[in-house]
Amino acid sequence: MVAMTRWLDDDEQRTWRAYLHASRALAAALDRELQSRSGMPHAYYEILVRLSEVPGRTLRMSELADATDSSRSRLSHAVSRLEEYGWVRREECPTDRRGQLAVLTEPGFAALADAAPGHVDAVRRHLFDQLTPAQIDQLLNISEALVKHLTGNNPPP
Repeated sequence: MVAMTRWLDDDEQRTWRAYLHASRALAAALDRELQSRSGMPHAYYEILVRLSEVPGRTLRMSELADATDSSRSRLSHAVSRLEEYGWVRREECPTDRRGQLAVLTEPGFAALADAAPGHVDAVRRHLFDQLTPAQIDQLLNISEALVKHLTGNNPPP
């Protein structure tokens, strides 16, 4: 038996397209401003943030890939670039000879600290300042519901 397709009605189609357009436009604006102000793409910023938030500023490469929703090969390429800047270094994992650790260096932490105020300002201007407190609550609830459905997990704090 073939299931019937549940086509989107006009309101759902409009909502879907608005969501896609808004999420892409927001990501592009944040990336563009971060590049302009700090010379780093948002993907590199996210790696530095994730490393800054863990004890020892160190994560296994596989865990960092998962935390940044990146493939292992894409993360490896990004970490190679961050190593060139001196912002991250790789170390061998002491408990697994096949594993590697990514470590945030002091220059990397300084680069993150320099970039963070401008990035937070851009997030505030382009997202939070455009919404009412009630809309912010709705966005949180919607986002958490989607993350839970799509990953089976609650979003990280």
